[in-house]
Amino acid sequence: MPINAHPDYLAAEKEYLLTQTLEEKLRALEKMISLVPKHKGAENLRAQLRTRYKKLKEQLAKSKKSRKKKGQGIKKEEMQAVIIGMTNTGKSSLLSLLTNVNPEIADYEFTTKNPIIGIMKYSGVNIQIIEIPAFESEFYDKGLVNTADVILILITKLEQIKEIEEDLEKAQGKRIIVFNKSDILNQDQKRKISATLSSKKYNFILTSIKTKEGIESLKDKIFQSFEKIRVYTKEPGKGTDKERPIVLDKDATVKDVAEKILHGFFKSN
Repeated sequence: MPINAHPDYLAAEKEYLLTQTLEEKLRALEKMISLVPKHKGAENLRAQLRTRYKKLKEQLAKSKKSRKKKGQGIKKEEMQAVIIGMTNTGKSSLLSLLTNVNPEIADYEFTTKNPIIGIMKYSGVNIQIIEIPAFESEFYDKGLVNTADVILILITKLEQIKEIEEDLEKAQGKRIIVFNKSDILNQDQKRKISATLSSKKYNFILTSIKTKEGIESLKDKIFQSFEKIRVYTKEPGKGTDKERPIVLDKDATVKDVAEKILHGFFKSN
């Protein structure tokens, strides 16, 4: 720390220590470099900060360059959603709550290095949910995100939305903003966050992985995003099969139902 450091420099240094993403660290370092005292005693510090800045810049460039269009080897089911977000926002925990898998969960950054697949069972319907490695890591799978039907953007800060959305220019899926950690918010904070997201026309929900607040509502929101309907069939002399509904597009006809059951009957006749 330089002698006679200005309070603004100390504030920038504190901001740097609290940052999580490479972009945030670079912005904080830029501020620190601009605020380093000009006297000779601070020359070594200035050189150290510039070296650190250069290395982070190279690391960020390498990370973005390595984001190849992957998505290979994963069979896309009829309904597929992906969970994306910054590191340590709770992606693995959310996947565990929504599906039948228990991925590794840890406090350190970039725990997930490969996409993790789970199945969410919702009223007899199976929905494929895939956790994508952290948005800012080199393991982020852009190919899977671009082809998914629904994208769950998991955030803990509103400013994370803009950075993530800038990378979704080719993504076609419906987007749901999932604001995690609602358990640490009071009612006024929840109201303000909801008002901000509503004003920007986002499809969103406030949840808490810790208390499970909003999780059941999120499941319903995910299913509704596919714009599908469930058709329950009934065999003669038997009750309605409520365990295995037929899933169809909302504008499906009786013929579509029959085709789904008979598998190609109309094409062969």
